[in-house]
This record gives sequence, structure tokens and C-alpha cells, in this order.
Amino acid sequence: MEHVIALDVGGTGMKAALVGADGSLLYEARRPTGRERGPGAVVESILGFAADLLAVGEVRYGVRAAAAGVAVPGIVDPGEGVAVYAANLGWRDVPLRSLLGERLGGLPVALGHDVRAGGLAEGRVGAGRGADRFLFVPLGTGIAGAIGIGGSIEAGAHGCAGEIGHIVVRPGGPACGCGQRGCLETLASAAAVSRAWAEASGEPSADAADCAKAVEAGDPAAVRVWTTAVDALADGLVTALTLLDPRTLIIGGGLAEAGETLFTPLRAAVEERVTFQKPPSIVPAALGDTAGCLGAGLLAWDLLATAVPGGPAATDSEGNA
Repeated sequence: MEHVIALDVGGTGMKAALVGADGSLLYEARRPTGRERGPGAVVESILGFAADLLAVGEVRYGVRAAAAGVAVPGIVDPGEGVAVYAANLGWRDVPLRSLLGERLGGLPVALGHDVRAGGLAEGRVGAGRGADRFLFVPLGTGIAGAIGIGGSIEAGAHGCAGEIGHIVVRPGGPACGCGQRGCLETLASAAAVSRAWAEASGEPSADAADCAKAVEAGDPAAVRVWTTAVDALADGLVTALTLLDPRTLIIGGGLAEAGETLFTPLRAAVEERVTFQKPPSIVPAALGDTAGCLGAGLLAWDLLATAVPGGPAATDSEGNA
């Protein structure tokens, strides 16, 4: 059975799969990145995991994988196949595409950004299926975004398009790792809500899921924390929809697991803020934590689809020919 290798690399763990031509996940596996052993160990973990997946596919299906796709956090050069920067992995200018290609015996390799890969999957086979323009925003440790246009994801001129988490929504607010203050992700990410609720509740181990449960129970302090986050998120999203005019707005990540505890007030807050803009449909992501891995597989299939007959595949890292 024809298949490709897909890898989604996170800060501490990797999700991997063999993906069929119809987008089905034929085989799935997970491993730690080995981040505690340093940046070089992370790279070696990725290469070794990919090589093991290549062997699994050959044993199970009797054929080599046709290509590989890998999604990584941070800044990715869409033309060169280089992981330019990833603070949580300690990376700078890692030529991951060429390293993987060499380890996999010359297999074509597509490299993409983790959130944009997840957005590609949500747009094609998930919550954005059928939408000509969408914005995918996962609310996790941080906040990023993927801009979907006509079945592809916009990477930007320098691989940085969609960084909605670094829109300043509260000037002079909490310090952000990017160097600014009051960025959206310092107020509305799952990590931000966890910090705020841990402080408000006096429980150091409390997290965003605990805050959501307390909101559902009517706890006034939890409601204040939640409303602060939702208001900040609505401000950031209205800025994004003013610029991008998406038809569908897909919210994913850990905070979205609160369901209507998040979506009901968020939809209302966005409605209150729009003037001339046409509000998009605001929907939960459909693919959960498999989105990035599935998106990496789609990148690999796109690479094959745009290959020049008799020559190397020609595509960028976001599925755009």
C-alpha cells in the first residue's frame, strides 16, 4: 500500500504516522523528543524515528514510503527546508529537510510549521473542509494561527504569517517571550489561563481545565479569569478577521476542550466588537492532537503531487506549488 511518513515534533514529544493516499492514518506512534539531552539529541531522535517508520512501512506494506513530511515549532524557512529558530528545542538554522533526506536514502521530504500543518489538515479534512478562506487558531501553551486560502496555507514572505499570538491587545500588559508586552498569548492561551487561575484560586497546580470547570459551577473568581481571557481573545480575533476576512474561524488547542464554556461567550464577544466586518463561523477544531501529524502527511503527498516528471519535487513547505 502506498504511504508516506509523517512526523509532528513538539516541545517534549513527537507524534508520527504512516499516512495513506486518502489521508488515512495507517499506523501511529509517539516518542519523546529527548530535549533534555540538548538540540543535537532532538535532531537525532527525529532522524531515528523517521528511519524506524520507514522500516515499519516496508515490513507492513512491502513498499518503501513515497515521501516524508515533518512539522516543527518555531520559524521555518519555507523555501530552504530549514528550521530557522525554535526556542523550546534550542534550535537555530537546522537543515532538517536535507538531514532527513539523507537518513531516509534520498526520500523526498517536506518541512513545515507545526500550526500551519495542523491548519492544512483542519482545512482539508477537518472543521474547515469546504471553506475557501479560514483561520485556524490553536490555544495551547502559546497562540499561533494558520491562514487558509483555496486549499493551501499562507506561509508569508519569511515563514512567519499567522502569528496572531503576538498581536498586542493590552499595551503595557504582561511581558511576552517575544519582547513585547500585552501580547494575545500572554492573556488568552491555555497557559495564561492556567497561570491566572492558579493565582486566583490559590492552588499552584490548578490549570485552565480546572478554571473551566469552576466557571461551569458559577465560581465568581473563575468567571473573572475566564472573561478576561475571552475578552482579550475576541480583541485579537477581530483584528485578524478585519485583516483577513475568513469565512470560518477554527479554534483548537487545550482551551477549546472547554466546549461551549468557551465558544458561547467568545462568539458573543466577537459579535459585540464587529462593525462593518462580517463575522465568520466560529467552530471548534475537529482533529484534536492528530492535526499536526496528519498535516505533515498531507505536505508529503503535496510534495509528490507537484513533482516534475523525471525530476525533483518542487513545492514549498506549506503545500503550495
